[in-house]
Amino acid sequence: MQPVEVFQGDGPVVLGVPHAGTYVPPEIWSDLNEVGQKLADTDWHVDQLYSDLLPGATMVKANFHRYVIDANRDPEGVSLYPGQNTTTLCPTTDFDGRPIYLDGSEPDPEEIEKRRLAWHAPYHAALKAELDRVYAKHGIAILYDCHSIRSVVPYLFKGTLPDFNTGTNGGATCAPTIEKAVVDLTSKAEGYSSILNGRFKGGWTTRHYGQPARGFHAIQMELAQSTHLVSEDTPFAYDEVKAGRLRVHLKEILSALADLAPALVQHSKNSEGANHG
Repeated sequence: MQPVEVFQGDGPVVLGVPHAGTYVPPEIWSDLNEVGQKLADTDWHVDQLYSDLLPGATMVKANFHRYVIDANRDPEGVSLYPGQNTTTLCPTTDFDGRPIYLDGSEPDPEEIEKRRLAWHAPYHAALKAELDRVYAKHGIAILYDCHSIRSVVPYLFKGTLPDFNTGTNGGATCAPTIEKAVVDLTSKAEGYSSILNGRFKGGWTTRHYGQPARGFHAIQMELAQSTHLVSEDTPFAYDEVKAGRLRVHLKEILSALADLAPALVQHSKNSEGANHG
């Protein structure tokens, strides 16, 4: 199994899909307990949800499951949300705080490094290569990081999660116009709830690649799985009707980001000209 799949487009938007993969190597699978083997914390069908929504979009998808290693965590193991419950680079618990490994089978530092090199590093090498390619072509790269999670996870957050959870790390990872465009569209989406920089402010991917001063913009979208699954439990089936309704809004969001790119490039050129004047 290849760690990552890349579907190249010629536009300015790159879709990151770090958590939709379900592959677990046999030697890791045999160490997982019944809870772990359920793979409940997958971002179910997110690649399908975003497929073919934006002509020219590039998609970079991790094929491995987040229980192998989490492609949206700092490779140094630094917590994204200090002081809050979260899962680690190589998770040992699920989103409900339950152990996912058989007793004594949790990965040690040597195993974690082995997994980082085999899975995490190739995903990010591919993602960086695509962002650099897109930037070279357009003078800008917009990373839209695609995620989903169960709408009720008491271990991670209180109550029910809004449907659209936009994350920009407090506005640090993208131009204000990008943040505003997404927030305006999610807030106007009839029948859906939304929030900006709530429980999910953007993971390591968004924070690492989002460098708007250099022309690299990143934004994370965490969707409540109730928006596109039949049920947020086994077998986590895709709901064509729900998903079809949601895809209308996701298409609007991605199209808005692509439409913003030329103006952002021009603004950057104007700013550089003023600085050198």
